[in-house]
Amino acid sequence: MSSKLVLVTGGLGFIGSNLARELGSRGFDVWVVDNRSSTNPRSIRCDVGNYRQLERVLKDHEFDYVYHAAAEYGRWNGEDYYEDLWNSNVVGTKNVLRLQEKNKFRLIFFGSAEVYADYDGITTEDIMEKVPLRQMNDYAMTKWVNEMQIMNSATMTGTETVRVRLFNVYGPGEHYTPYRGVIPSFIYKAMHDLPYTVYRGHKRTFEYVLDICESLGNIIQNFKPGEVYNLGSEKQYEIKDVSDMILKKIGKEDDKVTYMDSEPFTTRIKTPDSSKARKDLQHNPKTTLETGIMKTVEWMRARAVS
Repeated sequence: MSSKLVLVTGGLGFIGSNLARELGSRGFDVWVVDNRSSTNPRSIRCDVGNYRQLERVLKDHEFDYVYHAAAEYGRWNGEDYYEDLWNSNVVGTKNVLRLQEKNKFRLIFFGSAEVYADYDGITTEDIMEKVPLRQMNDYAMTKWVNEMQIMNSATMTGTETVRVRLFNVYGPGEHYTPYRGVIPSFIYKAMHDLPYTVYRGHKRTFEYVLDICESLGNIIQNFKPGEVYNLGSEKQYEIKDVSDMILKKIGKEDDKVTYMDSEPFTTRIKTPDSSKARKDLQHNPKTTLETGIMKTVEWMRARAVS
């Protein structure tokens, strides 16, 4: 039996590149598209926000599965570059869906825990049906709009999609920019003796990227159309504790750190219920935060991040 043909959009990005390697290790025939060029012969330059470019890729290959990771990331990035955000995230996903309706591939969509807005209870996947939530920024809005587009497409045309909601994924492969999450930001700034701010009272779970990619890879073997999964972990960490771990690993004091009360427009605590993913996808975020931070620091050091 021939191997499954799999496409990863955003496949040169942080999670996408790690996922492509994971899928390749399982024997799948993996291709990637990204809006950047690559020397990889199975990487095709393509902006998902451009229907013609995406159509050309999908016309030349009959993919069994498409992992749709391509997106502009982050709240403040979405404020500063909202045109790119809405085009890539919303128009891009609409393009994918239109081609899914035509080509009949199965889709795995990368959503975000940001859709849960400021809800501070335990976030089960069906909370959106029970509680009227208002997404707090454009990035969160685009992720929820995409989920609605996906559900509408399934109802109207019978497309088959699994949605996942990612929480705070970190690890090797995530280059620092001012718009990335706290772990690469704290590491970069600590390494370069730059000031940064830690907001007290905020708690988050953190998921190591290779653990997440294992769970994502498992979707193919137990694909349930219409399902949505939280891919979080159980242990909560204070953001200050995360900063302390990073400083200890790098060997720096906290003299460049400013401590402030809770950040406005940001949920203090996010508590995911990932029991459904553990059952269906053998989701197992086994890497401790201490180990994951150590590996991430080593990766950033090895690449002489500047």
